[in-house]
Amino acid sequence: MSSEALVTGIQTHEWAGGKEPLKASYGKLMMWFFLVSDAFSFSGLLIVYGALRFSSTYWPDPDRVFNAFPGLGHANLPLMFVSLMTFILIMSSVTMVLAVEAGSRMDKAAVEKWMRWTILGGIIFLACQAWEWTHLIEDGTTIFGNLWGPQGADGARTAGPVNFGQLFFFITGFHGTHVLSGVVLNYLIYTRVRNGEMEKTGHYEMVEKIGLYWHFVDLVWVFVFTFFYLV
Repeated sequence: MSSEALVTGIQTHEWAGGKEPLKASYGKLMMWFFLVSDAFSFSGLLIVYGALRFSSTYWPDPDRVFNAFPGLGHANLPLMFVSLMTFILIMSSVTMVLAVEAGSRMDKAAVEKWMRWTILGGIIFLACQAWEWTHLIEDGTTIFGNLWGPQGADGARTAGPVNFGQLFFFITGFHGTHVLSGVVLNYLIYTRVRNGEMEKTGHYEMVEKIGLYWHFVDLVWVFVFTFFYLV
C-alpha cells in the first residue's frame, strides 16, 4: 500500500468525523461541559456559605426562619413548606425522565404529556419560592429581628444573620434563575415537539439534553436544601 493510500485511509477512518467519545453526541458533550462548569459556581458559593456558617459565633436556626406555610397564618411548621417545594421539584425530575424515555421510543404524545407536567412542576416551584421570598421580606423585621443574635457591650450585633440573609437570597435566587431558564427551555423544546420537528430529525436528543440540565438543577437544589434548611 502506498503512503498516499495509507494517509487517505487514516483520514477516512480516523479523522473524517462521526466518532462519538463515550458514545455521546457533540451536543450532549457540550451540555456536560456546561454543567460541570456550572457545578463549580454552585460549589464555590456553598463553600463560602459553609465557611461563614462554621466560623460565626451565632447563626440563625432554620427551624425558626422557615416555619411558615401559606394560608396557615402563624402556624409553627418548621421546614414543611420547603419540603413540599423539594418534593415538587423532584417529581418534575421524574416526569422529565419519563419524557426522555418516551422520546427514545419516538412516542410524541407521551413526550408532550410528560414535558407539560415538567413545565408545570417548575412553574409551581418558582411560585412557591416567590411566596417564601415575599414572606421573608415582608416579615423581615420579625423574622430576622429575632435572629440578630446577642448584642455586645458596644451595641454591635453579630454578623451571622446578615451573612445568612445575603447568602440565602443570592444562592436561592441564583438557583431560581436556573429553574426559570429550565422552564423556558423546556417550553421551547415542547413547542418543537408539538410542531413535529423532532419527527423530522428522527430523534429526540434535544429532550434528552434539556433533561440533563433539568436533573442538574434538581440535584443542586438538594445541596442548597441541605446547606440552608438542614444544617
